[in-house]
Amino acid sequence: MPVQIGATTHSFSDPTALLSDCHRRIEMFLGSLEKVGAHIERPLSNETRAALESALRYFREAAPKHTADEEQSVFPRLRQSRDSDAETALATLDDLEEEHRRADSLHAEVDVLGTRCLEEGQLSHHQADQFRDAVAELATIYKAHIRIEDDLIFPIAGRVLSQTDKQIIAAEMSARRR
Repeated sequence: MPVQIGATTHSFSDPTALLSDCHRRIEMFLGSLEKVGAHIERPLSNETRAALESALRYFREAAPKHTADEEQSVFPRLRQSRDSDAETALATLDDLEEEHRRADSLHAEVDVLGTRCLEEGQLSHHQADQFRDAVAELATIYKAHIRIEDDLIFPIAGRVLSQTDKQIIAAEMSARRR
């Protein structure tokens, strides 16, 4: 069963809305990492440890599937679209993919530091600063990135992609989660 954040959770029948739901989870787990960052130099409480474990697991396992959904399923079909409405969205796709690469690198850094914290119980001052800096950069990237996707890319994809394309995207997304 999907994690429900907010009032609605969409299904694979509406793949771009489902991707937007994923953004709410990204925001939630990123918020968890920001909160953990405030306590990471002290021995972790059980609650902080659980929050860190959950956030690291989400960004290690689920977030790469979300990126693949966009880069392998949605973006290529938008690029193939002959609809003039897609032109605005197409101008942003290269930048969004570059942001995915930067976020991947930051997530790897957060994962290494977060895992070290889980193993050792806390981080040194320097390591904690690195953790907080990486999480802060992720927050900056995601704030604009998610807004562009939710407000521009997904609505345009929802309008210009055929029902067949949406069904194929949904099937691909579902297959990534098996």
